[in-house]
Amino acid sequence: MQLGIHLPQIGRKAGPEGMRRAAVQAEELGYADVWTSEHIITPQGAPYPPSPLFYDPVLSLTWAAAYTKRVRLGTSVLVLPMRHPLPLAKELATLQNLSAGRLILGAGVGWLEAEFAALGVPFHERGRRMDEGIAMMKAVWSDDPVSFDAKFIPAVIDTMRMMPKPEKPIPIWIGGSSEPALRRALGLDGWHGSRTSPEEAGPIVKRLRAARPDPGFAISLRAAWDGKDDGALKARLDAYAAAGVGHVMLEPFDRELEDWLGSVERIAKAGAAYLV
Repeated sequence: MQLGIHLPQIGRKAGPEGMRRAAVQAEELGYADVWTSEHIITPQGAPYPPSPLFYDPVLSLTWAAAYTKRVRLGTSVLVLPMRHPLPLAKELATLQNLSAGRLILGAGVGWLEAEFAALGVPFHERGRRMDEGIAMMKAVWSDDPVSFDAKFIPAVIDTMRMMPKPEKPIPIWIGGSSEPALRRALGLDGWHGSRTSPEEAGPIVKRLRAARPDPGFAISLRAAWDGKDDGALKARLDAYAAAGVGHVMLEPFDRELEDWLGSVERIAKAGAAYLV
């Protein structure tokens, strides 16, 4: 099992120096990857997310890439239906090439209806837009020239060109535990679940591995840590590994940067068996 860590990209701990320090720290400690999350715009007073301050996830990973050489760079997750696939495909291909092929595209359909409304995107079409958007990005990443018959996303793509192409394929891991999310993940490169205990993960892992036994298919989980019990964290990581989970990304609860960085060190000690 491999271990990743979220960058301090959200809330009052977020900022360029903190993200730089965290990315360098993660690489030095032996984490496999660093991660960012996405909200573009949120309702005032919403109980979740706890802060409206979200640095852009792709630009934040580009910033982290500039100060690192080894760690992979993941999104947990980009809400693909909120974004037009063409500029996003350009951004992701650029980051993939600038980072020498270290990007992992974690993608989900989203859940915050007010955010979709603010962006002028039909909330109840998000599943269809997700599938079409992925197909559109894969087309412009591979075909030259490219033609694509879009049905749900406003786009007329007829014998056109988009460069650069990713120098290495960008793996796509699908977030979510719903039936559509699991089916979508099986058709791509991996699953990136969240809020799943080791006991809950076991049956999902068996189902996914039965359909996709190839080692290139990733089974990943996102988990939070409250910093209260290092021993309990180690036991939970060991339980995930025993359940067949291949990758865990942890996000500390800390709101202040120095506390966050301290938690990253404690997580590394508890999960030393899973570091690079």
